[in-house]
Amino acid sequence: MVNHDLYNKLVAILPKKDVLVDEYLKEHTYTRLGGKADFFVTPETYEQVQQVVKLANQEQVPFTLLGNGSNLIVKDGGIRGIVMNLHRLNQIRTDGSTLVAASGARIIDASRKALEAHLTGLEFACGIPGSVGGALYMNAGAYGGEIKDVLAHTLVVTKEGELIKLSAEELDLSYRTSNIPTNGYIVLEATFHLKHGDYDGIKAIMDDLTFKRESKQPLEYPSCGSVFKRPPGYFAGKLIQDSGLQGTQVGGAEVSTKHAGFIVNKNGATAQEYIDLIHHVQKTVKEKFGVQLEREVRIIGEDL
Repeated sequence: MVNHDLYNKLVAILPKKDVLVDEYLKEHTYTRLGGKADFFVTPETYEQVQQVVKLANQEQVPFTLLGNGSNLIVKDGGIRGIVMNLHRLNQIRTDGSTLVAASGARIIDASRKALEAHLTGLEFACGIPGSVGGALYMNAGAYGGEIKDVLAHTLVVTKEGELIKLSAEELDLSYRTSNIPTNGYIVLEATFHLKHGDYDGIKAIMDDLTFKRESKQPLEYPSCGSVFKRPPGYFAGKLIQDSGLQGTQVGGAEVSTKHAGFIVNKNGATAQEYIDLIHHVQKTVKEKFGVQLEREVRIIGEDL
């Protein structure tokens, strides 16, 4: 049943085109998994974000922030209440050696904008599929670089709907984590301190990293990227490969034959099949090598 009262309050804040009812979340995740959201909203201004958060609090309605869905599995039963996506907040600008990116922009596009401005420091992000907000959320990193190396400060909305500015230090950024989820912050924009560099040199690094990514990762199928964190002293992909799990399938989900650290949606998988395969991989690696693989990908939503 559609909550018409809540719908009317949402369209008083947002244009009607930015409030969708019973929207399938598989349309908004890299894995192409996920059931329906009761309400799917896409604000266009920082003030609209604040107003929606305050409304969710007032109405005591569940609220979920969805980045660009690259490091996420949404369960088949979908998500109740309001789901917010910030892809319309995607502006990126440079000023001297500073780059400011709104949270809905892709971190790949931020790295390209840095290249245009002859700025070095974001090359590592040229192959990370997530949004800027998602990159801060999990302190994204690749090829020896990570967000905390270059982040100066960020503008966030608190779970009460207040707008505050936080320094990088105040986010407790460490390996694939931050205090953003704990505190319920919604990242609106990030300011990066970069350095002036040589355009050709920066481009050469980015071209090399892009080649490495495209040649090693199964980009031809939907996936959530690296499923597991790197266990101390090991590589998750190597453990999975050495467990003989490549090509293992549960329904339409498969451990990639190209890169064992990836699980791909090869043939219309359900979220449950994907999750069952993750559990099977964890169990097998634990039995063979005594190593507990910890998920990097987030799983949210309800079972069918």
